[in-house]
Amino acid sequence: MEYDNHTIHFDLRLTSDHTPLTVDISIFEEHIQTRRCMLVKNSEEEDKFVNKLIETIKGMNTENICNKNVLNQIVQEFSSITERLWYKHSKIVNITKHSKEWWNEQC
Repeated sequence: MEYDNHTIHFDLRLTSDHTPLTVDISIFEEHIQTRRCMLVKNSEEEDKFVNKLIETIKGMNTENICNKNVLNQIVQEFSSITERLWYKHSKIVNITKHSKEWWNEQC
């Protein structure tokens, strides 16, 4: 499909110099996320997450980064551990029309 399609109907012009114009607007279905994982600010779970993350960073061997492959491996390992810790300590909340107000209070 193309975007911004339009057609000018010259054959429908009457006595005036105006011509009907047809515009095609495509509307696509979009997935809207209704749940998300989060840590509540100043909660025990947030403290646990931060402490475990600090332990992980301290325990990573970053002394011998001699090339891009080693750096990439360390970054991937850090990313994987961070994601695993996040899902372990965060909780799933439903997103509602009032979530923005609540979210702003928490952050």
